[in-house]
Amino acid sequence: MSRTGLKIALVNTFYPPFNFGGDGMYVRRLAHALAARGCDVHIIHDAESYKVLAPKPLGDLTPLDEPPGVTVHRLDSGLGVLASLATQQTGRPLANQRRIKQILSDNFDVTHFQNVSLVGGPGILSMGSGVTLYTAHEHWLVCPTHILWRHNREICDRRECLKCQIIHRRPPQLWRYTGFLERQAAHVDAFIALSQSSADNHKRFGFPFEMQVLPSFIPAEQPGDLPMDLAHLATRPFALFVGRLEKIKGLQDLMPIFHDAPPVDLVVVGGGEYESELRAQAGDSPHIHFTGRMPPEAIGALYARCVASLLPSVCYEVFPLVALEAFRAGAPIIARNLGPFPEIIEKTGAGYLFDTASDARLALESLARDAALRHEMGEMARQSFANIWSEGPSLRAYFSLIADTAAKKGMADTAGRARGLAEQEIGGSDDA
Repeated sequence: MSRTGLKIALVNTFYPPFNFGGDGMYVRRLAHALAARGCDVHIIHDAESYKVLAPKPLGDLTPLDEPPGVTVHRLDSGLGVLASLATQQTGRPLANQRRIKQILSDNFDVTHFQNVSLVGGPGILSMGSGVTLYTAHEHWLVCPTHILWRHNREICDRRECLKCQIIHRRPPQLWRYTGFLERQAAHVDAFIALSQSSADNHKRFGFPFEMQVLPSFIPAEQPGDLPMDLAHLATRPFALFVGRLEKIKGLQDLMPIFHDAPPVDLVVVGGGEYESELRAQAGDSPHIHFTGRMPPEAIGALYARCVASLLPSVCYEVFPLVALEAFRAGAPIIARNLGPFPEIIEKTGAGYLFDTASDARLALESLARDAALRHEMGEMARQSFANIWSEGPSLRAYFSLIADTAAKKGMADTAGRARGLAEQEIGGSDDA
């Protein structure tokens, strides 16, 4: 297949299978979607950082198959923790600088930085060519610990960064006090936030550059069938939690709902360092079921059958893909009144917000007893997903941003090709 679209570099610290969390998966989805539209996509990621930070043993790290049009550049200097520490401490990709510059010198139409914390820090932001973009998957631009979770115990509302880094067991980053990040960020043409809440948080904590909100996306997929060993989970109505089992995800606040005559059961999908504590809280309750990690198709089947998806995070999420997975399958959400969730509920009407566990219980009771309400919210969820967060609308906004930015820079050819790609998404298939 000839490449008729844009030549795009996507730069992220992590990329599957060398990956934590949602940013690496987002980059892979974006790469595949761009390649399917004729773009020549190059991924630059740092395998070394993953090897340093991942639980041991590392498991299978065989690179995944990629479609035509996607080239993966995996950085691995051989210096191990020293390379990652050097980037974290200096804000520059010292161990891989020559190779990164060599790759990025290849006349890209677009250089799109994502989570660059350990692939190059702020120092990499001046190495891009063409239209340069930055998507904030976390709050790293304003928070050394990425999550605005002060002292590992509470939402951050004022800077106490040095003490906080020590409590989080992270070496303090002195470059954050020098203006280096702001000078490097000035090389970026457009900053992208995935929610208005994230953009507002960056502004509130002093980030001096405007952010544009663009929708995230996940591919349109039909949920499969529940595996035979999980079929029993559908014998009673259930609420669903999907995600890393960590304290900041807030599930512990809702566990008491499912002990005494709960309105529905609870199914918990995922694993993590807080799992043993959550299992202890569950005790011998017959209404709480832990499945461990599951393949995406099986999770899709659970979304399609649940009463609601629970999103109780106690920290600021940027934009959790769990919400999109739920909406894609027609599941309402019950989310904490924090971060992006108020804007998501206001925009879609597909769920409830809660401030207390009692609020969440009332929401579950309403959905459990009123099938018509559950169906109505489920349809709102599906429609919102199709109109806002599926591939077509998201990529139309993405290509339009590139076109507008390129035009401002006098890059007429890039602007024209990007505008053409944006126009192709109007009325196009999400499965392109």
